[in-house]
Amino acid sequence: MIHLEKIDSANIWDIVDLKVFKSQKSFVAANWVSIVQAYGVRDSATAAFPFAIYNDKRPVGFLMIGFNEAAMYENWDDVEAPKSLVNNYSIWRLMIDKRYQKRGYGREAIKLALDFIRTWPCGKAEYCSLSYEPENNVARELYRSLGFMENGEMDGDEIVAVMKL
Repeated sequence: MIHLEKIDSANIWDIVDLKVFKSQKSFVAANWVSIVQAYGVRDSATAAFPFAIYNDKRPVGFLMIGFNEAAMYENWDDVEAPKSLVNNYSIWRLMIDKRYQKRGYGREAIKLALDFIRTWPCGKAEYCSLSYEPENNVARELYRSLGFMENGEMDGDEIVAVMKL
């Protein structure tokens, strides 16, 4: 059974050790980078919720949910935040370890993420957004099948898709 657990001292190294295939490395940041980013936005206008994805007791992936991710962009001079990140939720990261891909874990993790988001931990919002590399057709099809629609925005080189909450 797929479920989410907060990242803590008991599971952090198991999650840091999860890896994607070499051909997928350009599609998602390493889990340690995401965990550092989550720590880095504490006490700011951006919130981050990093989770381990488990199948029963086995860690199989990593998921990070964000809120108001756009506020983080204010620290960068050369990058403008997509408007869909302003005061909205985001699926900031999703990765499934290479040993556990193609089993439906990513799909179930996104559904669990949306359930969490709909508890409104940072207050109500209109949208949940996410982004992916243009050549990542697997991600595009997964997100589209779950109701995320491309909205014409870009997050750097990544395509933005949104879902009305």
